[in-house]
Amino acid sequence: MSIRLSGVDYVHPNGQTALQGIDLTLNPGEQVAIIGPSGAGKTTLLRLLATSLLPSSGELRLLDLQPARLGSGDLRRLRSRIGLIHQSPPLPPRQRVVTAVLAGRLGQWSLARALVSLCYPLDIPGARQELARLDLGDRLFDRCDQLSGGQQQRVGIARTLYQRPDLLLADEPVSAMDPVLADHTLSLLGEVARERQLPLVASLHAVDLALKHFPRILGLRAGRILFDKSAGEVSEQDLTALYANESLTARQSEPANPAIARPVRCL
Repeated sequence: MSIRLSGVDYVHPNGQTALQGIDLTLNPGEQVAIIGPSGAGKTTLLRLLATSLLPSSGELRLLDLQPARLGSGDLRRLRSRIGLIHQSPPLPPRQRVVTAVLAGRLGQWSLARALVSLCYPLDIPGARQELARLDLGDRLFDRCDQLSGGQQQRVGIARTLYQRPDLLLADEPVSAMDPVLADHTLSLLGEVARERQLPLVASLHAVDLALKHFPRILGLRAGRILFDKSAGEVSEQDLTALYANESLTARQSEPANPAIARPVRCL
């Protein structure tokens, strides 16, 4: 089931144009990183793919459906097939980690099952399995407010993986993680996309991580696609043009062990 955007524009209610003339096709199992300066439209593009926004003009097809032509019930069912990993996942502070992960399937379960699961987790082994892949299997019954920012990001990822979506989206999914965890997490997302034949689209500030973990790179600037190339074809000239007038510097989170630190090029 493919993803296709044809001539898509998006204009904010205040009249500001966020995206212009976006043409993009993704096939099952394809992995794409969106890079570009702040304000380029990366998050807006992801929100269109998540159907939280609809195009101002042009055509958007997701999983062989057109969101703009769906009624509320069909649109809700389509959204339950799309997994979005947030930069700051919306986790209730007092909620237990196991409950937060199982919430990934609330949109697919009956109302009765969803209500029961909120009070008594119905699939503890399933939640533990996804958390273990992210080295959080021992935090199953902790409260979310007892976790660090990077751990909360990983809980959000575990929730999305437990959802088992048909389309996987990620908005700065490793921004609060040290370089080693960021590498591990992006490798895992790529592995899941390949195993399940999911299209995976992620926005990343860290250019080096995008080039290392994603076969296809989309350069977005001022709401337009500046380039759409394989990672091996992206040149220094491409990056210079993409980040013109921006500071392209080395930045990284402080790792637990400074000996494993490595520079990550990003905004």
